Amino acid sequence: MPFASLLVDRIPIYPVSSIVAVMMDQEIVDRISSIVGDKGFSASKAYTYAYSFDASIYHGKADMVIQPRDVKQVSEIMCIAYEHRIPVTPRGSGTGLCGSAIPLKGGIVMDMSRMNHIERISVEDLLCVVQPGVVYEDLNRALEPYGFFFPPSPGSGEACQVGGMVALNASGMRAVKYGATRDYVLGLTFVKANGDIVHAGSGTLKDSSGYQLARLMVGSEGTLGIITEVILRITPRPKTSAMALLAFDELETAGEFVAALIAEPLIPSSLELMDNVSIDAVNKAMGNPLPDCMALCMVEVDGEPEMVEKELITVERVARKAGAQEVELSHDRKVMNSWTSSRKSVMTALSSLRPGYSSVSLADDMVLPISKIPVAVKAFQEISSRHGVILATYGHAADGNLHTKMLIDARDREQWLAAERTAREIFQTTIRLGGSVSGEHGVGISKVPDFMGERSTAISTMAEIKRAMDPYNILNPGKLFQWERESSLYGLRYPCEPR
Repeated sequence: MPFASLLVDRIPIYPVSSIVAVMMDQEIVDRISSIVGDKGFSASKAYTYAYSFDASIYHGKADMVIQPRDVKQVSEIMCIAYEHRIPVTPRGSGTGLCGSAIPLKGGIVMDMSRMNHIERISVEDLLCVVQPGVVYEDLNRALEPYGFFFPPSPGSGEACQVGGMVALNASGMRAVKYGATRDYVLGLTFVKANGDIVHAGSGTLKDSSGYQLARLMVGSEGTLGIITEVILRITPRPKTSAMALLAFDELETAGEFVAALIAEPLIPSSLELMDNVSIDAVNKAMGNPLPDCMALCMVEVDGEPEMVEKELITVERVARKAGAQEVELSHDRKVMNSWTSSRKSVMTALSSLRPGYSSVSLADDMVLPISKIPVAVKAFQEISSRHGVILATYGHAADGNLHTKMLIDARDREQWLAAERTAREIFQTTIRLGGSVSGEHGVGISKVPDFMGERSTAISTMAEIKRAMDPYNILNPGKLFQWERESSLYGLRYPCEPR
């Protein structure tokens, strides 16, 4: 029996039919209503259907959606779930791309969006205290008058919530200089599977008191507890910034530039890479805002004005030495926003590139040593070509975080299978080059097989922690190391019958 199966067997997963029966029991419904009120939950088909999806390619089936308003309500709901072995899937805005918020085993979806208060901003302590439903950009708008910000900058920043960011250790374009969510979590409060409320970490910048439970919760994807409050470190906003748009005749050459710039040494605030498929898609969808070339790099530098000017000159020098065909520099905020918007639109623009084809997230969000970027992007192109799959490669190249999206006819089963084979080889190549399957999106569903291979020596320890904190396996069951797909197409929200 495979090792993964042994782990699943040791952590019980209860039959969906029995869960549904419990959820429909009038006594249980009345208890839930007494906690959150009649408007705080719903078991209607329309409501539960809407919560059975996130931004990934997967779907599940929620039996009830509950929207708590405070930690006490979360605790009381978890006590009921623990007593009756009801699965609970925590959820923020549902912007995740790997299926982390999909209710694979039914039960309750715990929607945290009503817990959306910024409880305290203390710039003198370099921190703020927020509930999990606070939207990332709303938090930064609140911090702006103080001259501070929370830097991780995920691509879904206008919608994603802080709780989800913590659960997935989210980040984005500025991670190379400013770090990921984990680097800003000083402390948090979470509710265990049995309803116990735990306060972990502290409101201090340093803390060496015992196990770092707050850090354990970051990246746990809702499998160990439900986050109800977060203490975040904040940092001063840079005084100014500038950008360079660099065009290259080969994707591999652009990758070589990335490694050369970091080795200069120069740490930009962001450095985005786009291949020709990404560029063509954006130009078609947005009216040609980008140069027509095989690869682009967008480099942003920020800080004190004198340092920004000095670094911009260095970026241009390194780019020209690396073989850049075109170099455009800008301090104009409108121009810079246009470039950034073009890069952020890649995922949505790709589906307009070929009629009848859809952009799907299968091999996505891998992270590599920066020096391996040139080798990786070339290998990814060779893999997709061999399998006949249209592949777009782009991402936060300065911290080694690449994204790939595949364009396929989602109605064609053979194309799905070719895309699956491509994804597996891309992840295997990433691991062989010393990388990891996830840089910022988490593992969820889509990366399980490769995650288990990459972290094989740690999986049993993760399972021990899971059993200790959630003995009945009710918190987001079936995720990370637990789920084994019966077929490669299980749980997709696309039609994929063979023609």
